[in-house]
Amino acid sequence: QATREQTDRRFCRMSQCAVPVLDEYYLGITAIITVAQQFLFFLIAAGLKFDKVTDFAGCSNFVVVVLVTFLLAQSFFLRQVLVTIASLLWGFRLTGYLFYRILVTGTDERFDDKNRGFSFEFALFWFVQAVWVMVVSSPVVILNSRCVDVPMGAADWVGLAMWLIGWLIETVGDQQKFNFRQNPANKGRYCDIGLWKISRHPNYFGEIFLWWGIFITCSAVFEYEMWVSIVGPLFLTFLLFYVSGIPLLEDSADKKHGSKPEYLDYKKSTSVLIPFPPSWFRDLPPVVKLCLFFEFPLYSRVLNNRDASLETGLNNPSAIDPTGTAPKVPRPAQTPAPPAHHGATQELPSIDGRALPAAWPPAAAAGAWGAPTGGAWPLGPPGNYSSPDMGAAIYLPPVSPLGGRAYPPPHG
Repeated sequence: QATREQTDRRFCRMSQCAVPVLDEYYLGITAIITVAQQFLFFLIAAGLKFDKVTDFAGCSNFVVVVLVTFLLAQSFFLRQVLVTIASLLWGFRLTGYLFYRILVTGTDERFDDKNRGFSFEFALFWFVQAVWVMVVSSPVVILNSRCVDVPMGAADWVGLAMWLIGWLIETVGDQQKFNFRQNPANKGRYCDIGLWKISRHPNYFGEIFLWWGIFITCSAVFEYEMWVSIVGPLFLTFLLFYVSGIPLLEDSADKKHGSKPEYLDYKKSTSVLIPFPPSWFRDLPPVVKLCLFFEFPLYSRVLNNRDASLETGLNNPSAIDPTGTAPKVPRPAQTPAPPAHHGATQELPSIDGRALPAAWPPAAAAGAWGAPTGGAWPLGPPGNYSSPDMGAAIYLPPVSPLGGRAYPPPHG
């Protein structure tokens, strides 16, 4: 009986490891390593005003923290060994991939509108990255601080299986997109091959899935305050859902491709995160897409704002010509059929039953109805035109108000 009680205490009691440093959970030494590494790389990046080491600094920090805490523990139990190997594989793979990618692409688009020197906004990025490393790595760090060999159970293997699935999806997704972008034939296209056919962000799905798997395996030795490390996968999920992951990429893709019908169809039929057959996803009710597949309105804000601007202009023409100074140009009694040569007039379609103004020169490039984002208006010179059907003047700007969408579409 005494022996059994001693064994139970051995498996259930959380004890300090062989080499305690600052605190029993290794959180202090993790913070020191992380702050020192991020500050050093910030000095290098800001001093040289380049961004090629940003992702390298973040991912390699995980490798250092996990390896140091594992070696400090000196226990080397099976769970610690497996989770440490999984974390190192993730860290080495992502560090190498992101570093190679930025060497090939040459710049990090996240900083195109930011000061890469000793500025507050650049320093803020490094601060957030340091918090990200400390918080997301906390389940592994706490696991490595425990010296109790709790036997592996079903939950451990489920967690490790989730890590493996997530890691494979992230790895394959990253490589597929990289290869797609490196092909000159795909310039200006959005990626819809491989895993990207069934998810608009399969690499983010893999990232979230694998870190929740790691937490499940680590949590087998947790008790009391150690459960606070659940903030690790929660913080990662929050960042990718609402801050620096999906929203930024969705905005960028909508601005670049929002005028393409095939892209709008792709977005409608493809899950934003969880891989799912497009033919099934397309017909799901919006509430199901929202609640089960995280299709938040946030991910279509560019398209929604564009459509709202169009509706405002159609219902309230004064919003387009707020000064009311646009001259009235009467509609011709009869508009001839569209000729093939430049300079003649043509009848244009209507939007929502309200006619658009006619009688201005078509574009020099035949058939060029839509304008690329930020490009010149192709239907004719900027100016003010009136439409009797709308009862007010319309101003045609030199840049499409719809973010590049064809306005109006060619004959319906």
